[in-house]
Amino acid sequence: MKNTLFVLLDGTEDDPNPELGGKKPFDVAEMPFIKSNVRTRGRTTGRGYTHIFLNELFTGHQPKLQRAVLEAMGFGMEVKPGRAAFRLSPARIKDGMIHWAYDTDSFRKELEVAVRRNLHIIEPLHPEFRFFISSRAIVTVDCDDVPELPGPPKDTEYVEVPGLMGEMVRAVAEELDGLTDYPWGVGTMDEQYPHFECLDNLMAFSDSPTSLGICTSLGYGSKVIDDLEERFAAAAEALKKGNVFLHIDEIDEYSHMKKWQKKVEILEESDRLMSKYFSGHDRIFYFIDHGTSSVTGEHLPVTVPFWSNYATDVKDDEMVPLNTLLNRMMR
Repeated sequence: MKNTLFVLLDGTEDDPNPELGGKKPFDVAEMPFIKSNVRTRGRTTGRGYTHIFLNELFTGHQPKLQRAVLEAMGFGMEVKPGRAAFRLSPARIKDGMIHWAYDTDSFRKELEVAVRRNLHIIEPLHPEFRFFISSRAIVTVDCDDVPELPGPPKDTEYVEVPGLMGEMVRAVAEELDGLTDYPWGVGTMDEQYPHFECLDNLMAFSDSPTSLGICTSLGYGSKVIDDLEERFAAAAEALKKGNVFLHIDEIDEYSHMKKWQKKVEILEESDRLMSKYFSGHDRIFYFIDHGTSSVTGEHLPVTVPFWSNYATDVKDDEMVPLNTLLNRMMR
């Protein structure tokens, strides 16, 4: 059997868009390679976040590890006993609310400079820190008491972050009129479920530590590649040696920004790159983890489609439980 290419079209499902006559970006995107190469087409349950979907797809269970811990693992950052991981996301603190900020083009450099300028506040916690997409960051620190903090995508009531981490968050907000990097998804190391036996080797490529952290936690190989075409090229080379997971996170990013035109463009570019690098490969499994509305910018935990260019026993439009999907597609 040939190696399988797993392609995650992150957040492709969407709301009907009035500017597209009630259609969705995927409906109008010109994607001849992907759309004309379908032999299996079904549906499964989407999850609110990528890491929850992927963990259930690969193990049959939702993750025990928190989002920040997985992302730290995706970047090769250790979360040892006595250490905790915090995920930081841009937000505006105003009128007692946390307003998650996705318009990062307008403030990215300013926010990152302010965060770096205030990192000295958490120096007693011996931080390991890394920025990634759109001014988000992962930081691991000495910490035994893990706070419960609200996370995106929906705006929520402000909860004050305790300790030195809270001091840093507030210091940045005071400098930038409420704009800061707010922590959430906080956790410490825990056990992970084993992956399904049908997928005992995999190499993952993404610009996002979220999916790479899931793969790393399961013992799979992973590599961060920011540039989209470089990611495709690396995936094509790795596919000669084993199964490959290719994550196209940019689709989700443009959805959060409510830029449906950019979402259409990245879908069309992904199709072009699929044709360029994988036109001769006959085991490609495409799936979507959740919807992301390019109308509201929010995640949509809806039923999502999956399809493949090879035959399976999945009936057309069959609803397949997520925790059984991988075994069905790998038979």
